[in-house]
Amino acid sequence: MPVRKSEAEWTGSLREGHGTMTVGRESRGRRFTFASRFEEGEGTNPEELVAAAHAGCFSMQLAGLLTAAKHAPKRIHTIARVHIDVGAAGAEISGVNLETHAQVPGIDRETFMELAERAKEICPVSKALRSLKITLKATLA
Repeated sequence: MPVRKSEAEWTGSLREGHGTMTVGRESRGRRFTFASRFEEGEGTNPEELVAAAHAGCFSMQLAGLLTAAKHAPKRIHTIARVHIDVGAAGAEISGVNLETHAQVPGIDRETFMELAERAKEICPVSKALRSLKITLKATLA
């Protein structure tokens, strides 16, 4: 089985420093800072990368379940919102909200919702984040 790799390097203090994250085989790293993580500063942050991974994983898992049920999707668009909270014990990811919109010919809403909930439970990223509260809002176009 494949092993996936990303890298990060941080230089300097927490507030004044900066870092780069290189995802997979990207040739150029993405800049991140204290402000991009805990404020609204420019750059990315680890939580955005977790969100991208979860949105992609969920979308693929749902496509697989729909296809296996003989309802191949035309389109699945998923947004993942990863919540980070800072408290006395430090920062922690407190939850993920998934929102998906799908075009699936010939499927009824009940079957679609069952498969979407199943995808939320079994996609590998959901499994890795199972200690978090993960919510799902699914819309069938």
